[in-house]
Amino acid sequence: MFSHFSNPAKFEALANRVGPASFVVFAVLATIGVIMGLFVAPEDYQQGDSVRIMFVHVPAAWMALASFSFIATMSFIGFIWRHNLADLAARSAAAPGAAFTALALFTGAVWGKPTWGAWWVWDARLTSVLVLFFLYLGYMAIWQSVQDQTKAARFARIFAMVGAINIPIVKFSVDWWNSLHQPASVFRADGPTIHSSMLIPLFAMALAYTALFTWMVLAGVRADLIETRLEKRQLRKPSRPVGEAEQIEGVNT
Repeated sequence: MFSHFSNPAKFEALANRVGPASFVVFAVLATIGVIMGLFVAPEDYQQGDSVRIMFVHVPAAWMALASFSFIATMSFIGFIWRHNLADLAARSAAAPGAAFTALALFTGAVWGKPTWGAWWVWDARLTSVLVLFFLYLGYMAIWQSVQDQTKAARFARIFAMVGAINIPIVKFSVDWWNSLHQPASVFRADGPTIHSSMLIPLFAMALAYTALFTWMVLAGVRADLIETRLEKRQLRKPSRPVGEAEQIEGVNT
């Protein structure tokens, strides 16, 4: 299936259909999630209304991990099969992933102040997410700093695959080390421990973020393909003969 959509024309046809639909899904689910999170979900018996930050923070943290996992997967595909679209998809996912990670860090700090009494602590989960944010910045810096795009793609692939080691560290940091964060309460073998009144808006926001990520990645890849096509047209455009240019200048003068 991936080899089928590695064709730029087929991919653009897919993106033209899926992209707008993804944005509509994002708008609808985000509206549902915000309304339910603010007005339907009850306040926590310990944290009060501050728990509502969860509906922004937790899905952002999930997407921070999912986005880098996507980058690492696309990098692996690009490394093995040399699919240019895989590299473009990975590169287009970096900025949204960094934004989700920054949002998770910011909302985590806002939530941590009333809950823990501090904006920041060098907690295992917080520190590993901060490392993840720097990995995003490093990945984007490779694409920006290396002029030869073939070399940039090669370096970026290796960087992403090595950086993926941090994904399980973030995920299991609360189990491996002492942490202020609570253990998993949604994805558990015995089922979620959160009431459905909170779980529904939480999943609505998570799906909304996923749809937004999909729309942004598709838009980014399409923009790269259009830019590449324009550059190729400029290279194929025949240059004007010197004699003809001199004649035109003589007529103008």
